[in-house]
Amino acid sequence: MHIMHNHLDERLLFSTKYRKERIMSKDITRRSFIKKSAKIGVGSVLPRNLLPEFRTRESVSEIAVVTGSDYLANTKKAVELIGGMAKFVPQNAKVAILANPQSNNPGTYTKPAVVRAAIQMCKAARASEISCIGWLTLRDWRTTGLKDVIDSEGIRLEITNLRDESLFKKVAVPQGKALKEARIITTFYNYDILIDINISKEHSGNNYSGALKNLMGINSPASDQTFHRRKWNMISEDIEHLDQCIADLNTIIHSHLCIMDSTEFVITNGPMGPGKLLKPQKVVAGTDRVAVDAYCATLFGYDPRAILAIKKAHEHGLGEIDLNKVRIKELTL
Repeated sequence: MHIMHNHLDERLLFSTKYRKERIMSKDITRRSFIKKSAKIGVGSVLPRNLLPEFRTRESVSEIAVVTGSDYLANTKKAVELIGGMAKFVPQNAKVAILANPQSNNPGTYTKPAVVRAAIQMCKAARASEISCIGWLTLRDWRTTGLKDVIDSEGIRLEITNLRDESLFKKVAVPQGKALKEARIITTFYNYDILIDINISKEHSGNNYSGALKNLMGINSPASDQTFHRRKWNMISEDIEHLDQCIADLNTIIHSHLCIMDSTEFVITNGPMGPGKLLKPQKVVAGTDRVAVDAYCATLFGYDPRAILAIKKAHEHGLGEIDLNKVRIKELTL
């Protein structure tokens, strides 16, 4: 194996020069954020696992990218390179894993090996409870092979009935420009830590689906439908509204760790497929979901700023879009 720091894959359609210096940073504390939030009346509404992580100008985002044919090993190494799972999952924490079992076509769902690796790392960190959550059906979890992983690892699968709106909690979106209210799975509030594990893939609605968009998986489908304007017809205003809603949703939900399955994914006919596959065999991990999505977007040949959800999330202050300012650790197994 060999490690490459701050070096992008040669297949990228543009190249960048990365900063090598290590800059010590200090994020705004949760306490100071709550004090500031209280002034606008949101501090008492948002539980600790919904508070977004706002970064100071001095902080530097860090992501890890591991390439290889063993996707379980890739995932474990990627998390190890950014500090190990114990850094993100305290002992006795209750962990919610948000994977994507949306379709069973190749390159459209989170690989079982990637989810298994995350579960095993949470166990090693001594999490008291680990659950995969969402409102997609049991059939989706079974046909993608993810239910087998959940059963063999002995964790819970907590499926919320998508037709019962009483199982979703209304949450105001104070910073929302398009989305003013979300409806979050109520049982999500039972957990301390959220791990966002999506697959990067093409999306017919806005070109790219990744870490940011995956959080729609804990928002009520009825609310998600409002992300698509009436008489949706793929005009620029429709796409901008969708991506603004995705960015707005991310202002009230804080994923503590993002693991992106960029091993094999559709680059046409997404998000459901079937479609043409790209196989970079990469797993990307980081706490900055904007930086994670920015990197993964380049695997498709996109400038990250061309993906409006990423651009608008950056404008919300949720993470770094400029890969020149991201510390990237790359390793090939």
